[in-house]
Amino acid sequence: MPYRRESDTTSIDRAFAILECLDGARGGWNISQLSRKLHIPKSTTHVIVLNLARLGYLTLDPATREYVLGLKVYGLGRGLMKSFSLPEKALPFMQELTVVTGCTSNLAVMANDQAMYIQKVEGPGLIQFDIWTGKRTNLHCTAVGKVLLAYASRETQERVLSKRSFARYTNRTITSPARLNKELLKIRQRKYAIDDQEEEIEVRCVAAPVFDNNSACMAALALVGTIGQIREDNIDELARHVIEAAGRVL
Repeated sequence: MPYRRESDTTSIDRAFAILECLDGARGGWNISQLSRKLHIPKSTTHVIVLNLARLGYLTLDPATREYVLGLKVYGLGRGLMKSFSLPEKALPFMQELTVVTGCTSNLAVMANDQAMYIQKVEGPGLIQFDIWTGKRTNLHCTAVGKVLLAYASRETQERVLSKRSFARYTNRTITSPARLNKELLKIRQRKYAIDDQEEEIEVRCVAAPVFDNNSACMAALALVGTIGQIREDNIDELARHVIEAAGRVL
């Protein structure tokens, strides 16, 4: 086996850290922001980012000088999805769920303390939501994330809840670990989670766990819609549809 210098390993680690950071970001980041966020020297960040861009894994917006993930990363994710059977198993039930409710449905799994979307069925309306297969999102402010965390191992819960606070996206976002822990208890009691404009204003989601044959939560199935589609007076009804669909996946 060829010898790998420590500096080579560090560069690889940093390159993946940059890719993962941009994967979880809501928009593009410039080199200075990436350097500060990841505690990587700016000169080193600049070299790594330029190489990733040259290889097609990052794309530069010339107007903002910010980098986003490139199409090559998306292609790798598509290849992974082809070998992953759960999205295909869930698809017919998600399509039926979307027809019955008129809302967009999506499926997510846990990926390095985040939720990653692995399937999506667009609703019939003109409004489309910023969700795609391979996209990662935070656990504390999304319905799929809270479901995955609620049924995760105690070790995973403790690691996530050990943070002092969570990122705030709206004035409804749960930022307190103690409050999030109470929310997780509530989710396990009622068997579903709600994102009430916690990640994006005027958008609601309701999600339920998908269990495997050993009764372990392997994914979260959700509906996403506007506050006009998912209202306070129909959330319980929509949750029943989601729970039923989730129970039919396997």
